Amino acid sequence: MAQPSYPVTKSDAEWRQLLTEEQYYVLRQEGTEPPFRNAYYNNKAPGIYVCAGCGQALFSSEAKYDSGTGWPSFWQPVAPGVIGTKTDWKLLVPRTEVHCSNCGGHLGHVFPDGPPPTGLRYCINSAALKFIPANA
Repeated sequence: MAQPSYPVTKSDAEWRQLLTEEQYYVLRQEGTEPPFRNAYYNNKAPGIYVCAGCGQALFSSEAKYDSGTGWPSFWQPVAPGVIGTKTDWKLLVPRTEVHCSNCGGHLGHVFPDGPPPTGLRYCINSAALKFIPANA
């Protein structure tokens, strides 16, 4: 099956040069960082979370909540269309993987056990994000 095309594309060498080792592992190799030991799981500052690969705005701090999982969790993206999804079978049961719609970077997964009003939990790797404070 052909890989989807994204507005932002780079060679593997370009991604490796742009990203840290951990960012590359998460964004380009669909890795997962350790829970509770990542930059943003406990961040409560107001601002916007953007893709660490391309800078597209993904989540607002207004939709962030403490899910107790050890990863940043959000109940909705900042706008429709900024998140893409695909089925992930790596754990033998299907999960919904989420990625940046602009560069295809792997962000994490979405689960149907979040708070109102959406009932969704976007469980996102900090390494896939950059935080821009509201007063920056």
